[in-house]
Amino acid sequence: MAKKAASRKNTQPESNGKSYGSSELSVLKGLEAVRKRPGMYIGGVNSAGLHHLVWEIVDNSVDEAMNGHASEITVTLHKDGRTVTVADNGRGIPVDKHPTEKITGVELVLCNLHAGGKFEGKNYKTSGGLHGVGASVVNALSKRLVVLVKRDGAQHRMEFEKGAAITKLQKAKGAVRGTGTTITFTPDPTIFPKTDFNSETIRQRLETTSFLHRGVKVAYIDEVENKKEVFFHENGIVDYQEQVLKQRSTRPIHETPFTLSKENGERIELVMQWTESTDEHLRSYVNGIPTASGGSHENGFRAGLTKAVRNYFEMHKLVPRGVKITHEDIREGLVGILSVFIADPEFQGQTKDRLNNSEVQPAVDQAVRPALEQWLNNNRTTADQIVARIIAASRARAASRAASEAISRKTGANSRSTLPGKLSDCLNSGRAGSELFIVEGDSAGGSAKQGRDRNFQAILPLRGKVLNTESVSLKKVMENKELQDVVTALGCGIGKDMDISRLRYDRIVLLADADSDGHHITTLLLTFFYRHMPALFSEGHVYIAEPPLYKIEIGKQTFWAKDEEDREAILAEHEGEKYEIMRFKGLGEMMPDEIRDTTLSPENRRMLRVEIDDHLETDRIMSDLMGKDASARFKFIMERAEEVEELDV
Repeated sequence: MAKKAASRKNTQPESNGKSYGSSELSVLKGLEAVRKRPGMYIGGVNSAGLHHLVWEIVDNSVDEAMNGHASEITVTLHKDGRTVTVADNGRGIPVDKHPTEKITGVELVLCNLHAGGKFEGKNYKTSGGLHGVGASVVNALSKRLVVLVKRDGAQHRMEFEKGAAITKLQKAKGAVRGTGTTITFTPDPTIFPKTDFNSETIRQRLETTSFLHRGVKVAYIDEVENKKEVFFHENGIVDYQEQVLKQRSTRPIHETPFTLSKENGERIELVMQWTESTDEHLRSYVNGIPTASGGSHENGFRAGLTKAVRNYFEMHKLVPRGVKITHEDIREGLVGILSVFIADPEFQGQTKDRLNNSEVQPAVDQAVRPALEQWLNNNRTTADQIVARIIAASRARAASRAASEAISRKTGANSRSTLPGKLSDCLNSGRAGSELFIVEGDSAGGSAKQGRDRNFQAILPLRGKVLNTESVSLKKVMENKELQDVVTALGCGIGKDMDISRLRYDRIVLLADADSDGHHITTLLLTFFYRHMPALFSEGHVYIAEPPLYKIEIGKQTFWAKDEEDREAILAEHEGEKYEIMRFKGLGEMMPDEIRDTTLSPENRRMLRVEIDDHLETDRIMSDLMGKDASARFKFIMERAEEVEELDV
């Protein structure tokens, strides 16, 4: 549910007449800073931040495997759904006392920021965690953490609560075989609003880990669902590429992918294929860490790719007259996996989603360009297929650009006279505080227009279900009248020409019926925004309204229920009282004042802001639900058929 922003006042701290002195300065010791400002270390306390705790501990185990000290990693999601155990057969955290800090290595690693064995480069040739804060941050943000270390023929145990040790490092009686570290932790519910882990999110991350580190066995035990899986991929990212193509339901235009495996200071692995898809999809990793925001390694890849392909075009004089090949044409439809391993990665922030090492860009560029150019020359049949694909992309892009420019000419400079005729715009001239409700149907649109606050709320009714834009070219999108109206009303452009600063509204609210058709329309619009106007999500402008499905009258009181569960809760609170229930077939059945009071009024409405925590997972879901391949949807339905109690058809 969207929350109203609190008003900001420009006030100075009260001093009670006293001067501002050093006594008023706060000093956060140990792990206090992590608990006070967790977002600085894990990016936030939302679902992504919660799961980041798992990644930090898993990455430490992966570092052991990456450097040849471990061969197995096991992750367990316990029955409560909130506790995770990560175990490896690595060397084990040191248990002896540090010569200067005078505490054991276990306590040093788990209770002190910037403490670890990865700073000097002696113990780890390559590593995903170089800041020395991962394990200690997890400890700080956990209600309880227990560590077991097998080392030197003995097992040691230590317990912590909220980052503080509650026991000493205790050595168990009797000898044990092997070595390794096992960490069990439960996130602190006073830090995280929700502490339930998503099993599928963990499973996918672990499977990806096994692809990137071939030869390492990764096991996942889900005690909630009573399942166990073991991931092991000898072919590494080549197997990963096959899985990604299946997930995206896209067909390669050439059978054999281009692969690269080179180690010269940096270890660079790459696999890629051109497909029939209309977008580029590159997954990049540094020392096994996913870099969703890219960085220097991706820049080097794209530079080498563009140079190699252009050199091939020029060498064989393949560019048709009147066609201009751009880097976007070359990369359209490309699906690939890029994995690099370097000694001293410099990540942007603790969440490590972007690589900053400037020296990596030329290294990847110089590795990719000659290898790809040689591959194209040695595989002329495949190269011809790729050339034809790129030329077709260039011509399609020119047609799409013309269509987009036509829309831009119609909208002018956001002039109200050029806006869609069925748009009932608001009176506010600026974006701040303004809202656009995209409403299902003219009937509902009419009620919404009468019930709105015309000062800041605009209404755009759409007729029927819009085009499914998954795997559809921009040219075809621009031919759809309903989507044209949406683009024109928003005023910020579309695709690569999108300029978020020109957006005319602060909130874009999807308002559809509270039934299956309404959910489908909402999904179609979300797909359109995600594929062609993604900045709307990253800037936090997209919302979903939750209109009521039921009107319940109990005595002289009126209640509104958004769904069956809400309805039953209201009735349970008034057990024994007489009531009347009305189920709305659609928004069009609601009177203007009813829409105003339940759905439009900021004081009473329910509204969800759409946020994207995991772009890879979102991309997979979009492809499964909206792609051309129906097999993924069939599998989804069959796996969940027993969960359906009442089908709305």
